[in-house]
Amino acid sequence: MNATLSPQITAAHRCDRCGAQAYVRARLADGLELHFCAHHGREHLDKLRNLDGVTITDESERLHEEHSAAL
Repeated sequence: MNATLSPQITAAHRCDRCGAQAYVRARLADGLELHFCAHHGREHLDKLRNLDGVTITDESERLHEEHSAAL
């Protein structure tokens, strides 16, 4: 599957830093995608936002939705 065609981050996307489920995707200008768990996303997003041509998808709010649905 080509991740660039996936509009949503799925459970198959893993954090490039630790391997946990990814909730944040940073698509760089050259087409490269970086995936991060919520923890590493918070750590790196400020730096990535300062780069030209970066598109960030942050679905970390899904962590709260899934937790609320389980209660």
